[in-house]
Amino acid sequence: MNDLFAPHVPEDIENKRPLADRLRPKTLGEVTGQPHLTGPDGALTRMIASGSLGSMIFWGPPGTGKTTVARLLSGEADLAFEQISAIFSGVADLKKVFESARARRMNGRQTLLFVDEIHRFNRAQQDSFLPVMEDGTIILVGATTENPSFELNAALLSRARVLTFRSHDAESLAELMRRAEEAEGRALPLDDAARETLVMMADGDGRAILTLAEEVWRSARADERLDPQSLMNIVQRRAPIYDKGQDGHYNLISALHKSVRGSDPDAALYYLARMFDAGEDPLFLGRRLVRMASEDIGLADPQALVIANAAKDAYDYLGSPEGELALAEACVYLATAPKSNGVYTAFKAAMRAAKEHGSLLPPKHILNAPTKLMKSEGYGDGYRYDHDEPDAFSGQDYFPTEMGRQKFYQPPERGFEREINKRLQWWEKLRRERNGG
Repeated sequence: MNDLFAPHVPEDIENKRPLADRLRPKTLGEVTGQPHLTGPDGALTRMIASGSLGSMIFWGPPGTGKTTVARLLSGEADLAFEQISAIFSGVADLKKVFESARARRMNGRQTLLFVDEIHRFNRAQQDSFLPVMEDGTIILVGATTENPSFELNAALLSRARVLTFRSHDAESLAELMRRAEEAEGRALPLDDAARETLVMMADGDGRAILTLAEEVWRSARADERLDPQSLMNIVQRRAPIYDKGQDGHYNLISALHKSVRGSDPDAALYYLARMFDAGEDPLFLGRRLVRMASEDIGLADPQALVIANAAKDAYDYLGSPEGELALAEACVYLATAPKSNGVYTAFKAAMRAAKEHGSLLPPKHILNAPTKLMKSEGYGDGYRYDHDEPDAFSGQDYFPTEMGRQKFYQPPERGFEREINKRLQWWEKLRRERNGG
């Protein structure tokens, strides 16, 4: 190709890249904030030393290095690296990646497939990873900010090790600031108090502190030295005013939750307002309100979950400060709603039973018989269609025969669950009558 038509690359192109990209670690040993994983005795360091990597799920908050560590692992283990996001990928994309990985494996090279936001894939999509994990076509590294126990299939979790990434502490964030200053060849124009404020603004997110540092350098005037208030004015962000150990964060969310559970709307509003004032992420508060609606109110007031979800969505739509009122409305609604943990305790009991009796088959009379063989084996025999029965209730047993009937859900005599309890008692009476009990 004629050099005359070659694209011109400016000599300072490196300095045009975002600071977070330029400071991306080159080795696992350079990773900050995750000593339990990448330190001398870290879990990942030991894996690399052993020469054997297995599939893993990286669980942790944003900006803790999950993507970077996955790339470094592929390099240090001499694996091909593929990256996809569950937000933008579907089954067709997965098939292409798997085909490429199979071709590499035929040539003797394994692929590390990094899947960002893996919890966004549905059950069928998650299941599609299983064959290529089992036959060694790929080593899967999935990243998620959500609890894998709730968001990922048991089959996938049984084949992958979950590694927890922690939020950066003040010391590792300060180290990132120092590296940024070294890379830029200049100090941040901040006094000591402003440096501490910048660390608090980042809230444990390594990418955030580097982005904030860039904003400071872009905005500060020559010879200007910023104090905390000037810093907040420049970056247009409030610093959470919790103590450095984040105890304030956990103490206040605990106080808010217990005030709602204790039906004290005034105390609940007070702690909600304190968290707003401390600079807490309102969407975090919205998610916590949704959790309270499920855990502490449940079916005593079925509208509680609807209203909490609507408030979270309203904040997402309106932003601050207008959206904060929607969260306050939900907070008061939850605090004044009748309380019940009936569904919460029933679900925990059902989960225990599922673990204990997970191998039992449902009774044959409630199973479909799509083939002649299954029909000859008794599938579907004796099933009674409830809508054809008096009161639309047949009274059949649905638990595995070996278990017998179980009772997990016991609604209290409060709120709407009083009505649910009446229905359950009526159906139990009919069940006894129709089964000769």
